[in-house]
Amino acid sequence: MLPAFLLALREGLEAALIVGIVLGALRKLGHNRQQGSVWQGVVAAVAVSLVAALLLYAVGLKMEGAAEQIFEGVTMLLAAAILTWMIFWMQTQGRRINRELETGVRQAVSGMGGNKGHWALFSVAFIAVLREGIETALFLTATTFTAGGQATLLGALLGLSAAAALGYILFATTRQLNVKRFFQVTSVLLILFAAGLVAHSIHEFNEVGWIPAVVEHLWDTNGLLDENSGLGLILKALFGYNGNPSLTEVLGYVVYWAALIFGVRRLPQALTAPGAGQAIR
Repeated sequence: MLPAFLLALREGLEAALIVGIVLGALRKLGHNRQQGSVWQGVVAAVAVSLVAALLLYAVGLKMEGAAEQIFEGVTMLLAAAILTWMIFWMQTQGRRINRELETGVRQAVSGMGGNKGHWALFSVAFIAVLREGIETALFLTATTFTAGGQATLLGALLGLSAAAALGYILFATTRQLNVKRFFQVTSVLLILFAAGLVAHSIHEFNEVGWIPAVVEHLWDTNGLLDENSGLGLILKALFGYNGNPSLTEVLGYVVYWAALIFGVRRLPQALTAPGAGQAIR
């Protein structure tokens, strides 16, 4: 449940910040009456994202045997890749979000008049929120393979509710949230989760023979901490714990962290590049 909660909380808060930027730009330009177009775009994006999540989950349920393992492995690997890319992208290019959204709103407002202005604002909100929604759908689908459908649904609902509450606090009250620190902490936790997804995906590919195990059980710590125990399941869902991993699972985990460390070393250069900066200040 915790991975789903963190994913939904982070993505939900990102969506809330995007909506806040769009509404703030409208307020700044003196077009508060056009907020309805923005909210319609938000609702439409949420609806499409829910349909996407249900379709992904339904496809996974219909598959059996090797096809199911392949689907799970590909989904988890894709989710880990996008999750990692998203975190690095937000650190290097996130500052542009404000400018791009405000530019989109200004262009929409400048073309106000009948349905044209309505659909322009609708599109700005719809596209911005839809990206977060589709990412969330993919991440939560991958989470169901490690944490189970019921726990994932509960965690997602709690995370989205918390994100909505934080969004309200940020934009409707005088309370302040250190958003930059929030994203830094959640980035570390989600990177750990992504590493676990990589190991899980390789395990699925081992099962279907796409990636050889080489050594089927490199070690076995189930006697000390059973991966199917309560604590073991929590660690499995959060960090990809496996009591008896194969050699290629361990190698995949190590390679992921090596690539991540390489990326972190290059990050300061990206942050000092023209136009780059922290996602949220």
